[in-house]
Amino acid sequence: MDRVMAATVFNHICDLGSLSAAARALGLSRPMVSRYLDEMEKWAGARLIHRSSRRLTITPAGEEALVKTRSLAQLSLDIGAASATEVPSGTLRVACAHFTAMHILAPVLPAFLARYPELRIEVEINNQPVSLVGERIDVAIRITDNPEPGSIARRLGDCESVLCASADYLRLHGTPHTVAELAQHNCLYYSGFAGKSWHFQNENAEVVSVAIKGNLSAGISSLLCESAQAGMGIALVPEQEAREGLAQGQLVRLLPQLQPRRLPIYGLYLSREHQPAGLRLLLDALNQTQN
Repeated sequence: MDRVMAATVFNHICDLGSLSAAARALGLSRPMVSRYLDEMEKWAGARLIHRSSRRLTITPAGEEALVKTRSLAQLSLDIGAASATEVPSGTLRVACAHFTAMHILAPVLPAFLARYPELRIEVEINNQPVSLVGERIDVAIRITDNPEPGSIARRLGDCESVLCASADYLRLHGTPHTVAELAQHNCLYYSGFAGKSWHFQNENAEVVSVAIKGNLSAGISSLLCESAQAGMGIALVPEQEAREGLAQGQLVRLLPQLQPRRLPIYGLYLSREHQPAGLRLLLDALNQTQN
């Protein structure tokens, strides 16, 4: 295990007062932080932190180690700053769904690849979870509230959705005015999310849900959007997907007083000792465009 990273984790635990806070600050999982602390204590040959259900207390050995780990962390930063001037190169393999590729990744790529011409990006379109190791994926970009376990999840932003249908569909079947009324309509839903329920937040920040049914589900949001425009039913799709149809009057926004549940956008990658420089730069670029 990377001892420099173990020292960095130890420093964060001491500064922030808990393993969970250190995990959030470093973008690591809570179990991974615990493993790094164990490694640090094995390296030091002593108990560095007393753990209890209420608090963490640094031991005398931990105080001595902290002086040294701070120096080590600073040295690591100095070395990293020198290497950061190098031009990133190589190939990054990115896995994502069709919508993510077109609306989140594609807008970033022209400027990103122009800035780093030695980088090459391979995009694998896949709506299902992938094996980062087995398929040699450097990062998977996912819109989900349940990131795949066993990976580091960096939150890049949120995906907002919109409930919509065509004017022709509404003339034939009526316009729903409450969430409960959606159960009486033909709903076009995304097959990538578990269950057949839609969730909204009302003016009082309360979650309102409804079980829906319909004759079409798909793992590609563009198909659902086009089907809604063709009058087939009511769709809940990413706002970016429906934006053009709404602007041109091909789609009508429904229940505007409610906010469909936002879903986080994550960059998922392995906890490797040496991450490609291009990976961090790409995640930084995606984060900037989503916030």
